Amino acid sequence: MTDHAAPSAPLPAPLPAPSDDTAERLARLRLIRSPKVGPVTYRRLIAEYGSGADALAALPQIAAKAGVADYAAYSKSAAQAEIRAAQNCAARALFLGEAAYPATLAALSDAPPFLWAIGDLDLLTRPMVGMVGTRNASALGLQMARAVARDLAQAGIVTASSLARGIDTAVHHASLSTGTVAVMAGGVDVIYPPENAELAAQIGLRLSEMPMGRAPQARHFPRRNRIISGLSRGIVVIEAASRSGSMITARMAAEQGREVMAVPGHPLDPAAARHHPSRQPPRNDPVVHRGRRGQRGSSGAR
Repeated sequence: MTDHAAPSAPLPAPLPAPSDDTAERLARLRLIRSPKVGPVTYRRLIAEYGSGADALAALPQIAAKAGVADYAAYSKSAAQAEIRAAQNCAARALFLGEAAYPATLAALSDAPPFLWAIGDLDLLTRPMVGMVGTRNASALGLQMARAVARDLAQAGIVTASSLARGIDTAVHHASLSTGTVAVMAGGVDVIYPPENAELAAQIGLRLSEMPMGRAPQARHFPRRNRIISGLSRGIVVIEAASRSGSMITARMAAEQGREVMAVPGHPLDPAAARHHPSRQPPRNDPVVHRGRRGQRGSSGAR
């Protein structure tokens, strides 16, 4: 079972929403949590078998044909425990195919089949722009992040970011009164960094595709980043080093067909290395090339 989607893949067919039947919703949660089942495989299984319960029942045979012996799906007791943990922190389940699931994210071929959400779901119906940047932000970078976030808010646009230190924290703070969404790398109930616990409690909506209680790990960051860009009509990058997570978000946004923009930093600052025309990017860089197609130039589109 493979789970890789090409960036240029056609829009996926809509999935049927799970019924209100508790057993079917539990089966779909078990399906996406099962080993070797990612977003693309999940879509294929639901499309082929018609329900989470039937797809879950077929998993051992599918795995055996793929050479995986003694396959075990995510257990019913583990899924039930996750649901109880979600209820304890007032988290709501959003399944791909449901009306409450964000439409921009659903259009991705690797959209998360399932999200936990804490907060105001109405924010998902409003236009959104992602804002990301370095954790070690300069004073000017933080000032610019707050200014851009406030300008977006005045235009009725919700901001999306990651609750990380630095630029992302500044974005959330500046958008509290008008609407901001935090996409978590760990469980929606696990606040990281810990010093942002008070901020997290004030944020309009927190989202995560990870199980409840899961500590964030670096390998989960790209998955989180694709959600930030997938929710958004565009991404603004502020002070991002060339190999940073923020640049991963920018590349994903470009591959998803989103507008990608950048706030230039000081030309001698390594954190702003990709924001200046004096720093020549690779010719095959999808972020820069999308910026050129949009008539913004390599210094203004990341």
